[in-house]
Amino acid sequence: MTTEPSLEQFGYQQELRRSLSFTDLLVYGLIFMVPIAPFGIFGGVFQVSGGMVALAYAVGMIAMAFTAMSYAQMARAFPMAGSVYTYAGRGIAAPVGFLAGWVILLDYVLVPALLYLIASAAMASFVPAIPIWGWLIVFVLLNTVVNYTGIQMTARITKLMLIGEVIVLAIFMVVGVIALAQGKAQTGALTPLFDSSTFSWSLIFAAVSVAVLSFLGFDGISMMAEESQVDSRKLGKSMVAALALAGLLFIAQTWVAALLTPNRADLLANGDPAGSAFYDMAEFAGGHWLSVLTAVATAIAWGFANSLVAQAATSRLLFAMARDRQLPAFLAKISPKHKVPVNATLLVAAISLGLGLYLDTRDDGIALISGLVNFGAMTAFLALHVSVVVHYVLRKGSRDWWRHLIAPVIGFGILLAVVINANIAAQVLGAIWFGIGVVVLIVFYALKRRPTLAGITETPDAPEPSAKYVR
Repeated sequence: MTTEPSLEQFGYQQELRRSLSFTDLLVYGLIFMVPIAPFGIFGGVFQVSGGMVALAYAVGMIAMAFTAMSYAQMARAFPMAGSVYTYAGRGIAAPVGFLAGWVILLDYVLVPALLYLIASAAMASFVPAIPIWGWLIVFVLLNTVVNYTGIQMTARITKLMLIGEVIVLAIFMVVGVIALAQGKAQTGALTPLFDSSTFSWSLIFAAVSVAVLSFLGFDGISMMAEESQVDSRKLGKSMVAALALAGLLFIAQTWVAALLTPNRADLLANGDPAGSAFYDMAEFAGGHWLSVLTAVATAIAWGFANSLVAQAATSRLLFAMARDRQLPAFLAKISPKHKVPVNATLLVAAISLGLGLYLDTRDDGIALISGLVNFGAMTAFLALHVSVVVHYVLRKGSRDWWRHLIAPVIGFGILLAVVINANIAAQVLGAIWFGIGVVVLIVFYALKRRPTLAGITETPDAPEPSAKYVR
């Protein structure tokens, strides 16, 4: 029987509290992805995909499935916090890990601010007495307190929130199916999956670059590796399972929504600047009460549940990089009582609040930060796929060609197409951010602080890829 790699093997001590079960991890991933995530960005994906929303989410799920497989393989080799930063650093080389961690910071550091902003804008529309900046402060303070009290409290809250989101989604699906049975469909049954009048692969990949925002989060499970009670094999399975469940829910709800969307031509031509396309469709399908229900549920899901786990994951990334001296050391401080990275948690809260307040002053704030989040994640995922090939095939001599070569190469190709077809502004700003990371890395070398990984001078030997290990 193959021995599970220990944290001490890689030069670290167990500082975080191991309390998360497989179910906790699965719920965490689902909450991070938000089962009702398409509610908030439905109009944008509808326009960019030429109305083929279900196809965009299906392609996105396939793309992320290959990425989840690569995550599962690297989690087994290196069962510790840090996600792509850890996997690229130990699977390829420490400097590559630094750049991968730097790029994915665009995702993890910006995501909470994006979620808070979207949710605050939605809540302000229902309770105008409290301005957007007021809701931002409320959401940030509430989530920071919950995260500071420990990962067990976060896990309990996320379970309750997941139940609520599933109930809202079930209500929408039932009402939607009844509306379709009553003849309210605005287009053919297969149009959300394929429309010959608008289809092109460049269009679909551009839509995936927007829709993939809904899938970001399954990878956050890897950040909880040092707080998990399960072995690395089950950790990887929880990522794949969360992605599969969320993907099926996304496809089902967007298929029904696309069939019931009124004013299709106007939405395709002018987009959804107000972000209300889904709620307008819900009102058409079931009445004003359904519109209010879906809008409020989206605000709570994005502003509390999703941002809660996003803040937790981001703090673990900062913690992992800080303990390797690739970020300021104060971010590696652990609360003796609650066993959480306290300074990293507080820093994420401060950044989220500051960014949220700034972006609220820009008309393009949500679109800009969404593009940056997606670009950062996709670019980091490219490094993840490369790390699988380098670590398993080149370094370990694995002959499991499917999981360690073919699947990562396919995943790399799909993500590269998505990145190429991403928003131009996001590409430019993402490239600038990457360039800053390269400059920081050069400065490290100039100061003789070449990035290294704790406790080792070379990548430590993980268990050899025997038949038992790889299967």
